[in-house]
Amino acid sequence: MKTENLKKIINLRHELHEMPELSMNETRTKNKLMNFIEKNTKLAVIDCGKYFYASKYIEGTKGIAFRADMDALPINGISHACGHDGHCAALCGLALEIENLNPKRSIYLIFQHAEEIGQGAKECSKLLSERSISEIYAFHNWSGWPEKSIVIREGLCQCSSCGVTIKFIGKTSHASEPEKGLNPAFVIAKLISELENKTDKKILFTIVNIKLGEKNFGISPGEGEISLTLRAESESDMRTFRNALINMAERLAKENSMSVECSSCDYFPETISDPECVSKIRKAANELNLKIIEMPEAIRASEDFGFYTKQIHGAIFYIGNGENYPAIHTVNYDFNDEILDTAVNMFSKLIPAK
Repeated sequence: MKTENLKKIINLRHELHEMPELSMNETRTKNKLMNFIEKNTKLAVIDCGKYFYASKYIEGTKGIAFRADMDALPINGISHACGHDGHCAALCGLALEIENLNPKRSIYLIFQHAEEIGQGAKECSKLLSERSISEIYAFHNWSGWPEKSIVIREGLCQCSSCGVTIKFIGKTSHASEPEKGLNPAFVIAKLISELENKTDKKILFTIVNIKLGEKNFGISPGEGEISLTLRAESESDMRTFRNALINMAERLAKENSMSVECSSCDYFPETISDPECVSKIRKAANELNLKIIEMPEAIRASEDFGFYTKQIHGAIFYIGNGENYPAIHTVNYDFNDEILDTAVNMFSKLIPAK
């Protein structure tokens, strides 16, 4: 991409980095991005409330879309510890490049909210039918692979996941008379023990939080809860395990004369990349003389881009930050500006020209 455009999006990325916002609260970020595109391009900019898109419409054509996510994470306060500031800056870079392209299809740039909690893509995906979009792409920066390498995989790329919270409700009592109460501590311990003994290789579960009473040595608590993340290569396997987990909790609650409340959140489908779309990504990377890495297995971490690829052809690819670069979702991470031009050039190559 042009040097002056690269400088613009690097500066934009740094400005976005200084104003991180959590999922469903990306107001300043959205306005900043909309203003940038309106000021620097002739693209139509459409405000959709929580998100927006920019477009270049070519009458009578099926659209091609590119997605960037806007939200930050509750890490070190609030920070862009996943690189979504870089994803947005790259998509703005594509907006600048479109000015010099002669596409044969309508182009849509989707700036999506709430990826980290699995809600944004589900809402934005309604654009696919509304705007007659038939193909969609996204990239994610990833540490551990060579800088500027293009990492691809046909089929399953990232796993399905969801969060589950189980709350056991017993009875509070004085700590000197625990027999007069119903303390959920041992029920939670039994649940963990039963989970530990499960051997279902299709499912990965991670206990992320356990809450039980307060540090008050005179009270035996009457409520306690445990939260877990469930992961699987398919939604069906994840749902089956979630139902089994809930049944297990209900059984343990009944056996111990307690009630139980179960809830789910942060739902992500598996992300599937269409082989034909992956082939186009491979071709673009070859034309740009970039190193291509065929990813041998799916990434366990989830990505809500799967909501799009459940509806239309599409693919996600990954750009390496560097083999020893700090991992995403850690306090030492910051987006690698060196890969911005790689992302923009890859996106540009995927746009079919007349």
